[in-house]
Amino acid sequence: MKAKEYVNKLDGKDAEGLREELEALRKEQFNLRMQAATGQLTQHHRVREVRRNIARVKTTMRTAKA
Repeated sequence: MKAKEYVNKLDGKDAEGLREELEALRKEQFNLRMQAATGQLTQHHRVREVRRNIARVKTTMRTAKA
């Protein structure tokens, strides 16, 4: 999913939905880190994508508060 599409998807969510999305991304990030540590990671690009998506969710949460 492209960044712009992902941000548009996030804009439609409420605070609870954003919290759930952030939790899911953090779990995915943890799993990717474990795969990297054990040498099982095949999709290296996902680490960067997930990290950036976490930042996008946090930014959306912060702007929704203001």
